[in-house]
Amino acid sequence: MSLNLIMGARNGASNTREENDFYATHPDATRLFFEKLQADKVDRSLYVWEPACGQGHMSKVLEDYYPFVQSSDLIDRGYGSVRDFLKDEGDFCGDIVTNPPFKNATEFCYKAISLLKDGCKAMMFVKIQFLESVERKKLFDTFPPKYVYVYSQRQQCSQNGDFENLKAKTQCYCWVIWEKDYKGPTELRWI
Repeated sequence: MSLNLIMGARNGASNTREENDFYATHPDATRLFFEKLQADKVDRSLYVWEPACGQGHMSKVLEDYYPFVQSSDLIDRGYGSVRDFLKDEGDFCGDIVTNPPFKNATEFCYKAISLLKDGCKAMMFVKIQFLESVERKKLFDTFPPKYVYVYSQRQQCSQNGDFENLKAKTQCYCWVIWEKDYKGPTELRWI
C-alpha cells in the first residue's frame, strides 16, 4: 500500500491522479446530506444545477430532492451536457450543488456564488482540508458560508466513478453551504 493511500491523499482504485479530478461522490453521501437538510428544514430552491456531474452519481440523487435538475460537466462522461462551468456567464435562479474538482474547488466556489440570485445556495462537497489555507480564508471572509455540515463517518469518493474497486474510506468530507448575500456567522452541523 502506498504512503499516499495510507495518508489519505488518494481515494480511488488507482494510485495515479485522474487528470480532470473526476472522483465521483457515492450516492449514499449525497442522500445522507439531503436527508439531514430536510430534517433541519433548510430551504432549497426548485431548480438545481450540478456543474461537475461526471457520470451522474450526485445528479440522480438530486432528482429525489429537486423538481428540476440541470447537469453538466467539462468532460463528456455520458451524462448531462458538456459545459465549462468556470467560463459560464450570467446568473442562475436556483441552487448549485456539486463535488468540485479539488484543484479548482476554490474557483468553483467563487463562480457559483457569482452566478446565484439572492437567497439561492451553493453547496460544495469537499474534503475537510478545504476549510484550511490562507487563500480560502479570503473566500470565507468575503463570503461567509451559512453552514458547514461535517460527516461523522467517512464517505466514499472514487476515481472515475469506480466504486467496485474502492478499497477504503480514507477521507473526511463536509458540505460548505453559501447563501447568496448571507453575512452572518457560519453554523457548524454534523451529518
